Amino acid sequence: MSTIPAEFPPRHRPSHYVVAPEAGEDEFIEVGVLFVGAGPAGLAGAIRLGQIMAEDEELMEALGEVPIAIVEKGKGPGSHLLSGSVMRPGPFKSLFPDAAPGETPGIYEEVTKEAVYFLRKDGKTKIPTPPDLNNHGNWVVSISQLSRFMAENAEEYGAYMLPETDAQQLLVENGRVVGIKTGDKGRGRDGEELSTFEPGVEVRAKVTVICEGTQGHLAGVLRDHFQLDQDSTQIFEIGVKEVWEVEKPLDRVVHTIGWPLKLGSKWREYGGAWMYPMGGNMVSIGMVVGLDAADANISAHDLLQQAKTNPLFKDVLAGGRRVAWGAKTIPSGGIYGLPSRFHVPGAVLCGDSAGFVNLAALKGVSYAMQSGIIAAETIAAAIKAGTVEETTGLWGYDEAIKNSEVWKDLWRVRNFRPSFQKGFIYAGIVNGLSMLTRGKLPKKVSIKADRDEPVLIGPDRGYPKPDGEYIFDKLSSVFLSGNKTRDDQPNHIRVRTNVPLELAVAWENMCPAKVYEVVPDSEKDGFVDVRVNNPNCVQCGAITAKGGQLTPPEGGSGPEYTLT
Repeated sequence: MSTIPAEFPPRHRPSHYVVAPEAGEDEFIEVGVLFVGAGPAGLAGAIRLGQIMAEDEELMEALGEVPIAIVEKGKGPGSHLLSGSVMRPGPFKSLFPDAAPGETPGIYEEVTKEAVYFLRKDGKTKIPTPPDLNNHGNWVVSISQLSRFMAENAEEYGAYMLPETDAQQLLVENGRVVGIKTGDKGRGRDGEELSTFEPGVEVRAKVTVICEGTQGHLAGVLRDHFQLDQDSTQIFEIGVKEVWEVEKPLDRVVHTIGWPLKLGSKWREYGGAWMYPMGGNMVSIGMVVGLDAADANISAHDLLQQAKTNPLFKDVLAGGRRVAWGAKTIPSGGIYGLPSRFHVPGAVLCGDSAGFVNLAALKGVSYAMQSGIIAAETIAAAIKAGTVEETTGLWGYDEAIKNSEVWKDLWRVRNFRPSFQKGFIYAGIVNGLSMLTRGKLPKKVSIKADRDEPVLIGPDRGYPKPDGEYIFDKLSSVFLSGNKTRDDQPNHIRVRTNVPLELAVAWENMCPAKVYEVVPDSEKDGFVDVRVNNPNCVQCGAITAKGGQLTPPEGGSGPEYTLT
């Protein structure tokens, strides 16, 4: 039997999170430009706006006493950030011309060697590197460390940082976004006020930049409220990452395809693994898997453990020790997952919140930074021109994005990921044709959202048993993430708790943090009960792609990534 996740939606209304401002005159925070999320998009935008402001006294006066503010739901900048990551340096260098690998925090080394392998269970075959995966000259980075460096620089340019602050509601007045309302702190599991209770506060801004990253809560609310997704179909991958300290340094960037994934079109399995050098004796490894897969038994975390049994990984990791772990989703629909507009009155969408990811090249960080920079320049120009409060005052952001490399790259590879929904052979034909015609052909490949693809329980996948030294279980991995979610806070995950067995098993395996569990002996008429262990959640966002909905927990909750 198979089950379509979309047929069991959660009890969740995005409209609940859109409210009118109501705080009294001295009861709200007023800022010039508000960036929601201290990731690469928001921080690049804040820095660029600060640079412009430093050279323009008129702009500084127009932005008020707090010209730039950044709200971050994590413990601090970088706490919730995870990426491979091999970054194209261009946008970052435009902000920091003197940046260099080994000298700038979070930037480890420049790629000089790379290899791509087709894996078999006990071996490997080296294959030519696809043009889009050519990383020569790019930088291997820790996005969490790099963002902490960027946050320090943003503050030097006058940005006011609000860590441990979750943006729960969108403030909309007369059809225009005027800011956000932060979440309450100190509520109990049933919503009651505890002794530590602090109410949320309104933060009002001339312009709000939504740059929360993948599966952003307010990004989804804004896209729904302004009906930006009528022609959009977004799909997601989930990536699980480990950082290892090894005996012998890795000297190249490595990507793999093939095993332990199934290549048959019946299973719709897309993804692969990686190994990146992180300077000295540190190595980043990970596995990316599409969330549109058919098999309810597929687990990115366990597939990574399985991949580690291949000699390619064992030769690098032997004698080493795992020092960090994390998980995150990746928006992968490309052009087909983008909203119809990147701005609405009073707000713009940047980075992963818009869907600016090129999955053919495994690149998103540089596009996030570029979109943040473009947003800052557009907003500064609109404020200077006095048009920022007009209905079309931020239209220049859309125009600038569509004239940038961000749009051009995504258009060229628009059919890359959708083609894999029909199997590797079909994808090979489509992408070969696309490469030959520079993206002109085929015109469009159909795409289905993850929640619309049926799931079934396939055969046992033979995942290796954890030994605590080389192969690890999910709970020990969550501990390594530094997760600090309070056990008695309200549940921030919206899911049905009585669903078909196939869907419950899919959630249980999909989640890298063991949040969802099938309740034993609960099956009745093909349905089972699901236990939700929300304190385990590392906010990867996978549940939103697969039939549920993630909303922000109390500010400061979740993982505290340091090396990811």
